[in-house]
Amino acid sequence: MAEGDTSWMAFAHPWILFLEVIPALLLVRVWKQREGRVLLPFDHSPIRSGRWQTALIHVSMSLSPLLLAVAIVMLAVPLRFGLPKTRRELTNIQFCVDVSGSMTARFGSGSRYDASMAAIEKFVNFREGDAFGLTFFGNQYLHWVPLTTDPSAFRYAAAFMRPERAPPGFGGTEIGKALLACRDQLLTREEGDRMIILISDGQSADLGGSRDEQVARELTAAGVTLFAVHIGDGEIPPAVASICIRTGGEAFKPQDDAALARVFERIDAMKETRIVQIRGEKVDDFRNYCIAGLALCGLIVGTSFGLRYTPW
Repeated sequence: MAEGDTSWMAFAHPWILFLEVIPALLLVRVWKQREGRVLLPFDHSPIRSGRWQTALIHVSMSLSPLLLAVAIVMLAVPLRFGLPKTRRELTNIQFCVDVSGSMTARFGSGSRYDASMAAIEKFVNFREGDAFGLTFFGNQYLHWVPLTTDPSAFRYAAAFMRPERAPPGFGGTEIGKALLACRDQLLTREEGDRMIILISDGQSADLGGSRDEQVARELTAAGVTLFAVHIGDGEIPPAVASICIRTGGEAFKPQDDAALARVFERIDAMKETRIVQIRGEKVDDFRNYCIAGLALCGLIVGTSFGLRYTPW
């Protein structure tokens, strides 16, 4: 059945339909019974009704079993699918933010960390409807905000995990470990696309050799796209750029606050919101059966005045 098809019928209690055997047997009895006979006392001779009159009487007597059949269908609660709806397809986005000591360096009007968190908050606000999570990392990582569609959690996160206040174990930079931890967070969501936005300013201590290729393979296998924002001095680390390319993302190097904002706008454009059509919800469908039942009731009342067998 096509998505959103409203022609298919279902029942909330389909087992009740087995009771339709009862009106079926009653109809068989009506049409198989012998014609009504009237015996006159003076000659004991049968007087048969006409063929058309007999058929009309059988039809009138069939109305009650038909009404019972309609009632049984209504007891089974007929359902239909409502009109198809559209919804925004969810994207699960995990922010991976470096809180090593170098993130306190000057960037624009504040520190690299301040600029990063301000840009993240703006991005979250204009990507309304997506799910966002936040992970801070250094040598270790900490999942600070679980995946949620409520952006208010990000407004209060910046003050609590500033690089100046980071606990021991966050002084260095291990991007590979943090990316795989973010992947594990995204795998908890079965619905929607998966994306990591990495914000860091330095080289990673754990992406040497072919480690970047291994991390890229694991992210790709999980359906995760990586975008990286390098806000430090120097060029984008080759290992990070390689992972981005292999997963279908891109790496950026903004020079100031305005450039950082444009980077997030570009990421938003590259991962456009998709609208998907979903099948409508099941709703009760009594209308036609109510009309049929009322019509049968009216016919039963009307035919009871004449179209029936009588012993006189």
